Amino acid sequence: MVRTVAERDLTTTVLTLTITGIAADSTLAGGANPAWRRRGSSIALMFAGAAAGAFLLRHSVALPLAVAGTVSGFCALGAGLGGARAAGGSL
Repeated sequence: MVRTVAERDLTTTVLTLTITGIAADSTLAGGANPAWRRRGSSIALMFAGAAAGAFLLRHSVALPLAVAGTVSGFCALGAGLGGARAAGGSL
């Protein structure tokens, strides 16, 4: 799906796709690797999220679910506000 959309550097939750992209565009493979910082950051953030989830899971099963729900809610709110502003509306 991501490759058919052809969005530049759109990473998925599949970590191997991001790592493969870095390797395929590396200077060793003959590429310029223009977005290695963004891809490297996404890998680091995926690992940080997994570590945070594992840490929270040691304390409670409900805690990581509550944190994930809260973060998702804030992201949805931000996306809604950003979309309204881009469309010329106000909230």
